[in-house]
Amino acid sequence: MTETWTAPKATAAEWARRNLFNRWYNSALTVVLGVFLAWLAYKLVVVLFGIDYEIIRRNLLLFMVGEFPRDQIERPFISTILFGLAFGLGAATAAASARHAAAEADLAYAAPTPRMLVRRFWPLLALVAALLAFTRTVMPTVMALSTILGGAALYFGARGMPRSMVRWGWMGTLVLGIAAFAVIIVGVDGGWNAWGGFQINIFLAIAGIVIAFPFGLLLALGRRSSLPVVRYLSVTYIEFIRGVPLITLLLMGVFALGFFLPEALRPGPAIRVLIAIVMFEAAYVAEVVRGGLQAVPKGQLEAGQALGLPAWKTTRLIILPQALRATIPAMVGQFISLYKDTTLVNLVGMFDVLEVALVVNSQSDFIGKRLFFLTLAFAGVLFWVGSYTMSREAQRLEKKLGIGER
Repeated sequence: MTETWTAPKATAAEWARRNLFNRWYNSALTVVLGVFLAWLAYKLVVVLFGIDYEIIRRNLLLFMVGEFPRDQIERPFISTILFGLAFGLGAATAAASARHAAAEADLAYAAPTPRMLVRRFWPLLALVAALLAFTRTVMPTVMALSTILGGAALYFGARGMPRSMVRWGWMGTLVLGIAAFAVIIVGVDGGWNAWGGFQINIFLAIAGIVIAFPFGLLLALGRRSSLPVVRYLSVTYIEFIRGVPLITLLLMGVFALGFFLPEALRPGPAIRVLIAIVMFEAAYVAEVVRGGLQAVPKGQLEAGQALGLPAWKTTRLIILPQALRATIPAMVGQFISLYKDTTLVNLVGMFDVLEVALVVNSQSDFIGKRLFFLTLAFAGVLFWVGSYTMSREAQRLEKKLGIGER
């Protein structure tokens, strides 16, 4: 049996000597940058521990749920717990599916460990810890801890589920997700119009992505259709919507959409905004998917035809998997952009987290204290955590699928 030689890992001192102090000018630059970064870190620590966070502590609930009816505030808490459990079950099902796929291909499968998950989701966990430090009530603490522990228990308890249970795991995730949605929406005074704060940003981003993706996929396929009517309609829609700013569609959805529907069928402002976001996002998803479809070699289509597969089956089994695999970086970038663009809804009268960050500075106890930078920075951190998590997970998926390598 032949043994393969592997180079020993370099120590931290050897790595620094080879990469940071290998030339005199590199050494000088390293020292200068090190001093600057140390000074910057010192100032950051002084600022972080020297600021009075009372404006955030007192208005934390307003940041999270806006003006949601306080007598029904348990609804978003319960829905968050259900969502955490659904996330844990979905992750466990994905891990079980990957384990079965590796076993079928006779490949080694490294199951994720708690340390690995903490390293992957440390920004999200740090944000939860910060929110718990700001809160003064027991319920949010119980909610956060039960969500994390429940999700972790579901994940580590169910990741080894047998193959026959994998599909049931996905169905359970879907049921829990719908339950979380129903708990927060059914019976709430004011319905959709009661939503606000960071809650409305999260909902518009997730719902916009989930609903717009299939529409964008159909538009991309329609643009490549051999039927002229379908192709021209798809091209017209995509080019028209992509040429219009999102804020224009939001204004149209809020103020003009009601004129085209009878009064009994007119949706509330939140639904109108969601319709505008889905229309906008579907056009961009269509262009991203079209780029992926064009990247698939023509020989793949010919191979499907040679096997006698019908066109729809060739597209579903051969073309689309390769096309979607190639579009992961651009698709995630588009989703991150949509996530941040949800802050535009405050311009059409919705009380989102950015609007809260501005309004709380008008409270009598904080007028004249110039705390805009603190409240806006807090809102920015909320969006950064979500964007960073999506970006890192996309990079992990790209590396797993070997995008750019094979």
